[in-house]
Amino acid sequence: MGTTARRRALVAAGLVFAGAFASVHAEDLSKYTGPDLYRRFCASCHGREGLGDGPVAESLKVMVPDLTRIAKRHGGVFPAEQVRKIVDGLEIHPPHGPRDMPVWGFEFRAADAKNAQAGLRATDLIARLVDYLRSIQVP
Repeated sequence: MGTTARRRALVAAGLVFAGAFASVHAEDLSKYTGPDLYRRFCASCHGREGLGDGPVAESLKVMVPDLTRIAKRHGGVFPAEQVRKIVDGLEIHPPHGPRDMPVWGFEFRAADAKNAQAGLRATDLIARLVDYLRSIQVP
């Protein structure tokens, strides 16, 4: 990819992330299902099917993981708690470098900051995403 094409791709990726962050704060996410949340916040990088081939994936510095093989990479067991911590932003994998993925736990809490139940709602949204990710695992 040439320098100009790379710059365009990076600008496009930045706009996708900025748009996702800005609209989280203006949206009521309470009715979103796990698949809805995934399509809204994850598919641009991880791809519609979770294969790591989203429209902005190739413009990122890191390889976007295939989310359909999480359990396979963990001996056939889906590590729900670890996945929850990654989505929430509570866990960083130092061998994989800095955290490039948005911290959705923070964004979900900020979207509902005026509500005393914001933490519980964010936890529920993350649980919906984790359940969806569990559902797309391949044998």
